[in-house]
Amino acid sequence: MLELNPVAARRVLVASVLTVALAACMVGPDHVRPSTPVAARFVHEPAEPLTLAPQPLPDADFWNTFDDPSLTHLVDEALLANHDLRIALTRFDRANALLRGAGFDRFPTVTAGAEGADARASADQAPGLARGERDGERYSAGIEMAWELDLFGRVRRGVESQRAEAAASAADLAALQVAIVAEVGRSYIELRGLQERLRVARGNASNQRETLRIVQARLDAGSATGFDRARASAQLEATLARVPALEAEAAVLIHRLAVLAGKTPGALAVDLARPAGLPALPTPIDPGTPGELLRRRPDIAAAEQRLHAATARIGVATADLFPRFTLGGLIGSQAIDAGDLFERDSETRLVALGIDWSFLDVGRVRARIAAANADAAGELARYQKTVALALEESENALVRYRNTRIEDSHLQQAAEDSTRAAGLARLRYDAGATGLLEVLDAERTRLQAQDALADVRTRAAIAAIAVYKAMAGGWPSRIPVREDVASTR
Repeated sequence: MLELNPVAARRVLVASVLTVALAACMVGPDHVRPSTPVAARFVHEPAEPLTLAPQPLPDADFWNTFDDPSLTHLVDEALLANHDLRIALTRFDRANALLRGAGFDRFPTVTAGAEGADARASADQAPGLARGERDGERYSAGIEMAWELDLFGRVRRGVESQRAEAAASAADLAALQVAIVAEVGRSYIELRGLQERLRVARGNASNQRETLRIVQARLDAGSATGFDRARASAQLEATLARVPALEAEAAVLIHRLAVLAGKTPGALAVDLARPAGLPALPTPIDPGTPGELLRRRPDIAAAEQRLHAATARIGVATADLFPRFTLGGLIGSQAIDAGDLFERDSETRLVALGIDWSFLDVGRVRARIAAANADAAGELARYQKTVALALEESENALVRYRNTRIEDSHLQQAAEDSTRAAGLARLRYDAGATGLLEVLDAERTRLQAQDALADVRTRAAIAAIAVYKAMAGGWPSRIPVREDVASTR
């Protein structure tokens, strides 16, 4: 540390301030958004024509397009109380707190302190003095200032890195909101689909029970055989066996939805156990373009911000190749009597310029730079992987959405035809024009077709949700509830 007289110190201070004000360069590379070539359009776009005025994606409240109040209520609760979202919110708050802390590094650090001491020197320390003469008091008070002159951008790169980390944390929160909303929607659709399949199974069981009653009556009248009755009973039991498995799956989904909404597993059992129909499919979806997708996906934004942070950390490491200048100062008072503090003759002051240069440790510095470059290369690869996975997810969601709509149209016709065929077979059997086998076969076909129709409509709605998720819809400007730790104690 070089000590300067007051005149020289003022010159150093002025020169330093001017240098910092004029310094506009920072060592290390600047972040540049990676160029990612993408196709002009998606390969698998919806087969149906788009509406004349399609709503631009992302639709922040896309679940409202299903026009289901129960689904809307569940999503609202999940966005406010989901445990994973609240955990992500704490990470977001932490990143912002670290950013505020890093920002203070650009300004002087000012501290104040005071000391009062009553000391006695040993006989060896003060030879020739009596015991009482070796006693003494010392008092001091002062304000100290230290300021790193950021000539080469080490501090600014650090702030830049932390700002990018905070932005990445915000994007992580948005990405998790997308995922939670999509999981709530998917679980709710699956639940309503299972309840529809339960309705189909129970309805078919009722018809088969009636068929068994008729066969039993004919057997009692001598116009049917025990073989006929056994076949009718076997088909009824097989249909009834489907019910417990479907009920168990529905109960599991109810538990999942409750936990997603931040509740205990059984909290929604009464409300959601009441059967309800599948929500209507939304209007035709406009997927936009792959380029638009890259601009709105929060996971891609998070990956880019982490690449930005890693790039800035290269500058932090590179700055160690250059000298680090620190301006220090002190103003205070020292006295051997407390009453003499702050008197004119007790004044103390110091202005100093410190220079720290690790040029003799350049090997370690260059190793840290190489490590920072490797981190940035890894974040670039992670960004490119995130982009590729986002495009893959989007194409997969679009092709499933398009093909389930086509499958739905065929299965709807199959369900209508099989219901008509089962009715005709029953009439022919009642008239004695056909045997029981034809009736049982028609009823089995009807059950399969109706169950398949309920399943494909469930998958079509889930595919629509997957499209919205892939297109990054579903993160409204809502923040989960923050819980004060002190209030829980």
